[in-house]
Amino acid sequence: MVQSLMHEPSYAAGTFVHEPLGLWLGWANHRGSFSDCQPIWNEAHDICLIFTGEDFTTPEDIRALRTAGHDFTPGNASYLVHLYEDRDEGFLEALNGRFSGALVDLRRRRCVLFNDRFGLNRIYFVGKNDGFYFSSEAKSLLAVSPELRSLDYQSLAETFSCGAVMQNRTLFSRLSLLPGGSAWTFSPGEDIRKNIYFKPETWEKCETLSGPEYYRALKETWIRVLPRYFQGGEPAAVSLTGGKDSRMIMAWAVAPPGGLPCYTFSGAYRECEDVRLARRVATISGQPHSVIPVDAEFLGGYPKWAERTVYLSDGTMDVSGSVELYVNRIARQIAPVRLSGNYGQEILRRSVAFKPAPVSGGFLRREFAGLVERAAATYGQELGGNRLSFVAFKQMPWHHYSRLSIELSQLTLRSPFLDNDIVSLAYQVPRKLEGDVGIQLRLIAEGNPALGDLETDRGFSSRSITPLDWTRHLARELTVKAEYAYDYGMPQWLATVDHLFRAFRLERLFLGRHKFYHFRIWYRRELVDYIKSVLLDPRALNRPYLDGGRVERLVTAHARGTRNYTSEIHRLLTAELFQRQFTD
Repeated sequence: MVQSLMHEPSYAAGTFVHEPLGLWLGWANHRGSFSDCQPIWNEAHDICLIFTGEDFTTPEDIRALRTAGHDFTPGNASYLVHLYEDRDEGFLEALNGRFSGALVDLRRRRCVLFNDRFGLNRIYFVGKNDGFYFSSEAKSLLAVSPELRSLDYQSLAETFSCGAVMQNRTLFSRLSLLPGGSAWTFSPGEDIRKNIYFKPETWEKCETLSGPEYYRALKETWIRVLPRYFQGGEPAAVSLTGGKDSRMIMAWAVAPPGGLPCYTFSGAYRECEDVRLARRVATISGQPHSVIPVDAEFLGGYPKWAERTVYLSDGTMDVSGSVELYVNRIARQIAPVRLSGNYGQEILRRSVAFKPAPVSGGFLRREFAGLVERAAATYGQELGGNRLSFVAFKQMPWHHYSRLSIELSQLTLRSPFLDNDIVSLAYQVPRKLEGDVGIQLRLIAEGNPALGDLETDRGFSSRSITPLDWTRHLARELTVKAEYAYDYGMPQWLATVDHLFRAFRLERLFLGRHKFYHFRIWYRRELVDYIKSVLLDPRALNRPYLDGGRVERLVTAHARGTRNYTSEIHRLLTAELFQRQFTD
């Protein structure tokens, strides 16, 4: 099981066995990371903690442990076992981050299996006659229980519709996910005690603030929280974009000039807006900046990157995530910790990032197509209620986890926007300010006026909005939509027109301005042979949920350039690679 988690040479691993409790635990982590100090024992050697992820508990709480006489190493997870000694299971409510773990209390003869309140650090589990099996990755369970290699067609249908499996189910029919905020206690001879230590209702009950109160609270909280994410024993770098979220980090970053490397991902057509603006952000901040391109090297190794992406994510990330695998592998060479503005838009502006989408091409068999339609209804039911709770406690673990799993396989990713204090405060925003970008722009300007004056990738800045700003904004919105229309979103009539004028390669006018990967074109040119070799193979064409003849026509039409089936090829290729690696 542990060996199946060893994805890179930079990983460290170990095991802990206590047969009197019937307990076998193993772990893998990046060497030098926050959790690379395991197993973690208290001074009496009767409490042991296995922990993966990171915690950003307040420095005051950590100093209090030292004052109370506890001995631990600064900068890693060794203090956490002492937090349990002082607070019992209440220590879970004090944790602040993305994590999972197992707490072994030999005094009370029990083990507590837990995860973070969002459920972002996954725990797959299955109960069997001979015990309870769990792991952060499904593949390690399959390694010892081959009978679990059974595809769940309802879950597969949800990936075709929504790009994610919902309701804490998985692509495996017998594996489930531990709900976020869980603390499940195991004791010999007793039933499992399935406790939930945190529920979203706790934050939903927070009092709504006025506009001025909310801004003051956001500024105070951001200034107080952000330094935590620069701490630790490993070097960190910032992945910069042209947007507001990573710029908020730079505006208030506590780092000496030249001491905080920055980088941006880019494509092959031209320098995108992210690169152009991020370079200026880094220069204003006095920090070095580099560009990580997605170029011919990536395309030449695409089969490896695609297959590895599906494998590492247990099938949750579609093959477009191969780009993330490639760039984050390079980013680790700059710094093992990546500080990112990820999730800022989702938390501060309640942005819903996934939803059901129609499947074109008519290649699904009737029964499976019915499951795809049912997925849209399931999504509608889950979306009801508090919008921020949907984003934080459903969208995060169901949708965002897939890309995060790829990033974490290569490095440590941190985002201050998932800090408990930031998320809880987001529940207090007045309704009229929900989605208001002006709040972030103002906060950036107060941290660094020059960064506030610099327009974002959407053409706005902290200055008063002038007609020129609106003109710039509309022009950039137009280029965003044009690029989408010439990539993923190309309507079928435009595909026909583009095919007629293919000699002019009109895509060069639009692609690369905002995005750094372009699968519609790649699936027609550089990657077409690989796509055909996989999707037109008899194994793929004879899957029970597919109409093989229509799949063949779909792939051929896209390769010819007369139709656009980019999203459908993503789904088909991901499902096929998943089955070849996990269920066949």
